[in-house]
Amino acid sequence: MDLVGRVKGIVLNPKQEWQTIAGETTTIADLYKSYIVILAAIGPVASIIGMSIIGISLPFAGSYRVPIGSSLSSAIVQYVLILAGVYILALVINALAPTFSGEKNINQAFKVAAYSYTPGWLAGIFMMIPALGILGILGLYGLYILYLGLPLLMKAPPEKAMGYLVAVIVAAIVIFAIIGAISHTFISYPMPGMR
Repeated sequence: MDLVGRVKGIVLNPKQEWQTIAGETTTIADLYKSYIVILAAIGPVASIIGMSIIGISLPFAGSYRVPIGSSLSSAIVQYVLILAGVYILALVINALAPTFSGEKNINQAFKVAAYSYTPGWLAGIFMMIPALGILGILGLYGLYILYLGLPLLMKAPPEKAMGYLVAVIVAAIVIFAIIGAISHTFISYPMPGMR
């Protein structure tokens, strides 16, 4: 698989790219090796650079750099949990398929989970400059990509696709909120009186 070509296709022309993806027989292991482990690392690596090298600007207190050990441990935990989170989301997508008249297929569910999170992983680059972290909201474009791919790959009828989409979005929010909360427990933030 051509990583750059796939990223460009899924971001710039998702309707056509989902048609291509639907016919592929990519395994879960192949997706991890050639796509997920690379893209999922963008945010954690950028956050190490942003928090420990560039630093975080604090109102009335100046700039603060998170100790490298803290940001590194947080990034490692975040990375491992993201890798697990994609798999958990795929399990949820697959389990919900019959509820919305779709077909259970773990490989297709995994493709939906992995490729629809692409914009979120790409938006992780903004963590390199903490002040630009708000631009991570651009990762919400993944919801549109999910909207296009979910009914196609899981073969859900159009009248049930919106309910399926909402259920998957709620599951994804819960999964990735837990990941964020856990990884942030490894960061030491400045406290009053701290130098």
